[in-house]
Amino acid sequence: MTYQILPSLLAADVTRLGEEINAVMQAGADMIHFDVMDNHYVPNLTFGPMFCEAIHKRFDKLPIDVHLMTKPVDDLIQKFAAAGATRISIHPDATIHLDRSLQLIKSQHCQAGIVLNPATSIDCIQWCIHRLDFVLIMTVNPGFGGQSLIHEVIKKIELIHKQYPQLPICVDGGITSENVSSLALAGATQFVAGSAIFNTPDYVKTIAMFRAALKHE
Repeated sequence: MTYQILPSLLAADVTRLGEEINAVMQAGADMIHFDVMDNHYVPNLTFGPMFCEAIHKRFDKLPIDVHLMTKPVDDLIQKFAAAGATRISIHPDATIHLDRSLQLIKSQHCQAGIVLNPATSIDCIQWCIHRLDFVLIMTVNPGFGGQSLIHEVIKKIELIHKQYPQLPICVDGGITSENVSSLALAGATQFVAGSAIFNTPDYVKTIAMFRAALKHE
């Protein structure tokens, strides 16, 4: 099984963003997770397309995973695709026409994903599975970093993996080297981690701890 580690820039030192990105990629990260919050869909305000474009220009080979916590999404899908996003995920309740928005992501030559909040039903997956490259499961309520994982969501991950075994499952929220193995056992293969990486003094050691925990699954 191939597992991917995606450090979330939400927890990085934004005054040293280039150095932080370089450090985690050198430490063995697979992709950078880019949280976009609009202070409307979620109660926080973060990065815009200009940040993404600047990162893409400096690290042109770097895969950028853009998670849109915004409403509406279509205009930003196009802007982040133009800014260098590798893949873009959206919340089903943040768009009026989910299928159309997913088609828009694909038309911009990006991988497409939907994001399910902790209490959001998995039912919509069956109606857009043909558009999806992955699903992102929030294991905390979106909007802020540093939260603790909601363990009840693990059952949801197991259910999705059972129903859609070929669909890659990414998890985001409260992921640590202590709980990552239980999430992998449930069926997740991609792990977004913010505070658990960026709040440590040695990114190489921290990411190695994630890899070591995943070797047992």
